[in-house]
Amino acid sequence: MTHKYSTIFRWINAIADYTLLNGVFYASFVATHQILDWVDVYDYKLTIVLLNFCWFYSSTVFSFYTKILKRRVKDILKSVVFSLCLFIILASIIKFILPNIYVPPKPLVYYFIYFPICLIACKLILILIWKNKLGFWFKLNRIAIVGSGPNGINFYKYVTSNPHLDITVAGIFDDDPKRVPANINYLGNIDACLKYIRAYKINEIYCTLPNSECARIENMMRESDKSMVRFRIVPDLRGAINQNLQVDFFGYLPVLKPRREPLENKANELIKRGFDILFSSLVIVLILSWLIPIIAIIIRLDSKGPVFFKQLRSGKNNKPFYCHKFRSMVVNDDSDNLQATKGDARVTRVGRFIRKTSIDELPQFIDVLLGNMSVVGPRPHMLKQTVDYSQVINSYMVRHFLTPGITGWAQVNGYRGEIKEPSSLINRLSADLWYLENWSILLDIKIIFLTVWKVLKYDEKAY
Repeated sequence: MTHKYSTIFRWINAIADYTLLNGVFYASFVATHQILDWVDVYDYKLTIVLLNFCWFYSSTVFSFYTKILKRRVKDILKSVVFSLCLFIILASIIKFILPNIYVPPKPLVYYFIYFPICLIACKLILILIWKNKLGFWFKLNRIAIVGSGPNGINFYKYVTSNPHLDITVAGIFDDDPKRVPANINYLGNIDACLKYIRAYKINEIYCTLPNSECARIENMMRESDKSMVRFRIVPDLRGAINQNLQVDFFGYLPVLKPRREPLENKANELIKRGFDILFSSLVIVLILSWLIPIIAIIIRLDSKGPVFFKQLRSGKNNKPFYCHKFRSMVVNDDSDNLQATKGDARVTRVGRFIRKTSIDELPQFIDVLLGNMSVVGPRPHMLKQTVDYSQVINSYMVRHFLTPGITGWAQVNGYRGEIKEPSSLINRLSADLWYLENWSILLDIKIIFLTVWKVLKYDEKAY
């Protein structure tokens, strides 16, 4: 699909959704017989504005309207569901913090039932229409590939194996026909490319020639402009960097990044910090305010030593900070060098219980409120562990781009506790890096729920 039609469809799609969002609001009142005219609905104009803002933010966070027809069906539906979940959460939070915005509960319940159902139904109809090609008014892209090296062949395979892109590959141009596989249409030598595209109305040229053909590429680019054919360059970076890269731009200069990091975005960082402050404050006020005195008395009765155990650990950007826990071991000189093991003799009777139930970790919510930790993130390791592990795995230090957490994606997937062999460390690091690249506020909420579930179910690695 050309950029022109894609933009038009995006606007049509957005307008339809906002019409649905506001129409269902009115319909919810009518269905519950609360009001029967527009004048009364106008009384809720502030609520309507806030609902529209919530949807705008939610759809933006999950790129709901970005290249919607070029994405897989499951990705579209995933984006719909996540946007709806965040929309409902934000609307509920606003209602909670602004109680003066009064909306009768019954219409509001109807609204949060009707709107998701109608929106998902509309998207399913849209997908069925498009995938069955009933949207014949959209012109499909016909492209040609220049260059049959590994880069060109890989690009051809990707496009042809992803039909949702709606791109038809006419074939490949190359000076040596023997280099083009038999199952791919050979269109001729590279010099014949421009003559061919004029005759057969090719929309775009994708050039996969190496950098050594720079002069030839520039000439083809100029000739393509004259013929009003879009020219694309597919750079081959395999020789320099053997991994997927993200592309960013500083002006016209492309900058390649080895990974996607949602929390580099200051808005996302602010949302995560706001959630940490809210969540940790609730835990401190509702739980720690009465639990600390009880646990303190029990710990002091069980063994000599302080109630709290504090230890220097590696924080964000590898900056050391004091991590606080309820003391679960007898006072010893090895606490900064030796990790806890199963049946560790240093663990006290009370310590055994609070470690199994993860109660010993609760004081870390104070560290979260202070900004040294997050509710969710990679678990902070002892300074000695950081030094040792960074020498074993090259990408280990990448996890310190994030603020360490009380719980994390690694922990809810079973990678917690004692590290006995390199595979345990690799699995934990892989989970931490996946979290870094896929962070969302909904993922944090999911991890918190999974953590609570694992605590209630009893985690055999908690000792």
